[in-house]
Amino acid sequence: MNQPTVIDLFSGVGGLSLGAARAGFRIAGSVELDQIASASHAFNFPSTKHLTEDVSMLTGRGLLRECGVRSAALAGLIGGPPCQGFSAIGRRDSNDPRNQLFGEFFRLVAETRPAFFVAENVPGILREENAKIIQQAFARLPAQYQVLTPLKVRASDYGAPTIRTRVFFIGFDPSRINLLTASNFAPDPGIEPVYVKHALRGLPDVDADWQAEAQSWRTVKPYAGGSFGERLNGFIPEGVGNPSALERVAARKVSGFLGTKHSDSTVARFDALGAGEIDSVYRSPRLDPNGFCPTLRAGTTREKGSYQAVRPIHPKKPRVISPREAARLQGFPDWFVFHPTKWHAFRQIGNSVSPIVAEHLLAKISAALTS
Repeated sequence: MNQPTVIDLFSGVGGLSLGAARAGFRIAGSVELDQIASASHAFNFPSTKHLTEDVSMLTGRGLLRECGVRSAALAGLIGGPPCQGFSAIGRRDSNDPRNQLFGEFFRLVAETRPAFFVAENVPGILREENAKIIQQAFARLPAQYQVLTPLKVRASDYGAPTIRTRVFFIGFDPSRINLLTASNFAPDPGIEPVYVKHALRGLPDVDADWQAEAQSWRTVKPYAGGSFGERLNGFIPEGVGNPSALERVAARKVSGFLGTKHSDSTVARFDALGAGEIDSVYRSPRLDPNGFCPTLRAGTTREKGSYQAVRPIHPKKPRVISPREAARLQGFPDWFVFHPTKWHAFRQIGNSVSPIVAEHLLAKISAALTS
């Protein structure tokens, strides 16, 4: 309880939360309207207060009270407001009502007065037509906050096996945090790249008939070497991780190995693809074992048709990747558990910040706290 506290808005399954916890913060609260994502967050963060509420309906005072945080005691407000209206692969609709939730994040910064804030979004938010949305959001901030130039971060530069690129808006109260500049958040020198072949090391092949949750728990080989390997089974913050899942992972049993049944013609097409080539029908790329994973997509929600996002093809096998393989490529540890269905698991992974990136950025802020 002596750890500095953060609250995660629009938390999803918890990629940003995990990075914050590994950086030394206590995740006092999670706010996520999607009940399935919130339940998965609760499974992995059993010590956190979970609110399945609309962020626009919350007040700062109510949020702090619900999460058990005293006024003026909140270290950080973090989160990833919905990005669909800003995404380059979407409609790029500057009038998408979800875009206004970006401003609601900053309203709650003003009402809770944390020592710092971190808001994550897609690079498309920086397009000229969205400038007014950003300006209006920043206008809600109290005068004491210093706001850095938006940081454009590519996950592979920080030791994650994916090129996923996101923008981070970071601000802080200089009376509570030592001076921070954009240079503080640059990748550490000497970070070794983690390629697809490294990320998938030691995982079993996936049988197409593995369709049930009980079948998805499989034995993985020990993984040794480097920061990535250390984080697959270790670096478990206090109060984080489901106890039963941690016990099973200690015995090298890992979840998420769900198979996908392909037709014979699809298998033949996949088998003929070279590294980096794209399937002519599904438009799925074949992963290059000596390269990085492309950005994993989340797919659409029920009101948008429940479309499954394009999943990459395994670098060696004629099939798409499993949820656990996607989790490895996004930088999640093996003990982190996702929804037991492929559709929801891939949505949760595709919507997440890489925990590796989140830990790096938030560790820099943690080190700058003055008390």
